[in-house]
Amino acid sequence: MTTEPANTTTAQSGRAVDPVRIRAHRRTVTKLGHWTTERSFDVAASRGSVVLDLLTSHIDPGHIDIHLDLDHAVVKLLVPDGTRIDDDDLRRIGRARVKDWTGEGTTRGRPIKLRGELRNAEIRVHRGGIAILSLLLASRSLRIVRQAHREGRLEQTQRRRAATER
Repeated sequence: MTTEPANTTTAQSGRAVDPVRIRAHRRTVTKLGHWTTERSFDVAASRGSVVLDLLTSHIDPGHIDIHLDLDHAVVKLLVPDGTRIDDDDLRRIGRARVKDWTGEGTTRGRPIKLRGELRNAEIRVHRGGIAILSLLLASRSLRIVRQAHREGRLEQTQRRRAATER
């Protein structure tokens, strides 16, 4: 039993917005660079994988809501340092887990809410430098990382990390 994702509203217009739909059934779907500005996603995958770049995208400020329906699948989230991952509303069946080894979110970090159901599936969270390395290892993404660096979006992550170390 899975729940359908709720429509969200945009801050500017107050109108209902459908979530960005991503489907990966027996295939790999990779979303890198400036692929969206939305904050609501509906991800369904079975025996496939999805990579979502939330590090270099121009996403509006505020929380991000990701509804998941995964069966024997892997979702990799590339996020900035300090991002808060809330997975309390995920229903886990079998060997389902959220792997977030590289860090914990901060109170000032952007919140990402994970909802839905994982059936023998896995979510991998890559933060900051690890996320940048993941981008560099992906084909055609060196240009994306260079552009994000030029625009100062990656330095914000580095400055935030240096401020917390003091």
